[in-house]
Amino acid sequence: MVHELAEFERAPEQCHLTEPQLRAALFAPQPALFGHVAVRGGQVVGYALWFLNFSTWEGVHGIHLEDLYVRPEARGTGAGRLLLTTLARICADRGYQRLDWWVLHWNPARDFYGALGAAAMDEWIPYRLSGPALHKLGMREPADRP
Repeated sequence: MVHELAEFERAPEQCHLTEPQLRAALFAPQPALFGHVAVRGGQVVGYALWFLNFSTWEGVHGIHLEDLYVRPEARGTGAGRLLLTTLARICADRGYQRLDWWVLHWNPARDFYGALGAAAMDEWIPYRLSGPALHKLGMREPADRP
């Protein structure tokens, strides 16, 4: 379903995840990635993949929701709400203060998230260092560093 999400997000060529990679990440001895699935009629219809983050302002961990996906035929059935409710419950049970995620500007799910009380964080601009730029920076010698 990760590849289905990439197709939905109009970027299937950018998704390189393999089943062994996902299995290794989720089921490692000390996993850094966690997941939940939504099941309806015995079929998996959605999933949430998340990891812990940390707020220096709050002084506690939170959850970063990396992926939330519900198959088109299951949208509007409560599967997405159930997945988000599960994560919110984990936050509440563990004393986490935030549940964060990113949404593409054009994604119609933004209305759904707003109806749940989620607020867009549009004053923050995401940055990413990847590919050649990441490797170039990472290969700098310590003497080159300030």
